[in-house]
Amino acid sequence: MTVSSTAVEAARQDAVTHDERQHDAVGPDAHRILHRCRTLVRPALAEAVGRLHPWVGEMAAYSFGWCEVGGAPAVTSGGKGVRQTLAVLGAEAAGASGRDGVAAAVAVELVHAFSLLHDDIMDGDADRRRRPAVWKAYGTGPAVLAGDALFALAVETLAEQPGGAAAVRTLCVALGDLVRGQADDLLFADRPWTGPERVRPDEYRAMAEHKTGSLLGCAAALGAVLGGAAPETAAALDRAGRHLGIAFQIVDDVLGIWGDPRVTGKPVHGDLRERKKTLPVLVALGSPQGGRLAALLETGDDPGAAAELIERAGGRAAAVTEARRHVAAVETALAGVPLEATARGELRSLLGFLVRRDV
Repeated sequence: MTVSSTAVEAARQDAVTHDERQHDAVGPDAHRILHRCRTLVRPALAEAVGRLHPWVGEMAAYSFGWCEVGGAPAVTSGGKGVRQTLAVLGAEAAGASGRDGVAAAVAVELVHAFSLLHDDIMDGDADRRRRPAVWKAYGTGPAVLAGDALFALAVETLAEQPGGAAAVRTLCVALGDLVRGQADDLLFADRPWTGPERVRPDEYRAMAEHKTGSLLGCAAALGAVLGGAAPETAAALDRAGRHLGIAFQIVDDVLGIWGDPRVTGKPVHGDLRERKKTLPVLVALGSPQGGRLAALLETGDDPGAAAELIERAGGRAAAVTEARRHVAAVETALAGVPLEATARGELRSLLGFLVRRDV
């Protein structure tokens, strides 16, 4: 079997088995929405991957969980497909068919995969979704090449569409912001815990909007653009997605310290062991307990004590409040433009799933 046919068949199978595995964890409304959109997008995504060079296509298929190293079919979780779902709902919110948003969904999914391939290399993360990251499985150089190919394929996918020029411009703006956010995130790691050079919470919010929110906003906006939406509608969906991205990142921050490992798949206090400058940490560092916390974080010897101190200093509560504030901003953005009623409701259901996890 060729790599491209393996990818197509494995992708089709994964569309069913993935949703069976996720049903209980996601909840009925979000499950139904994600399943419907994944099923709509998956054939086009697999067809796009199948156009790549066979070796590069295999790495891409591996990154989506469709195959093992060597191309043998595999059924593993490739993610819930949130960005592709936002693209489909963006088209439907504009009053178009969800099929009008499929090209946008494919493009954002390809860009998301490209960003994860490169992120894992930059961060030195050896695992992705409970198996070796692409760079560990194939090598650093091949993983960079695969990421580049996915990025090029995303641009090509949009450029081929009617109105593709506007869609490509929308994607390029998001990509510029994504790179800006990634650059800031990398630089944060080398800044001190305390003093005038420490990372401030407002800097963190800007980083989260760029690194996480830009592609979520782009996904919804791209679907609307290809669905023929007015510019103000696409802009409102982009704003909503950016606020959603910040809220989503903050929730991840809380789960990265206090989340249940059985749910997150990560060890408890994992972000503290990795000395990440997340929002609960940054808020607590600005409190009277900041000096003691900085000492604990510097040594990394007692993440449990650090987590307790962060909570006592108000870091956890402040992060949850901040996430809720951005959820409210999403609602405001969605309320500001005329959207098709069913799609508006599904966007809200998806929002609830993404940010109302066990925090």
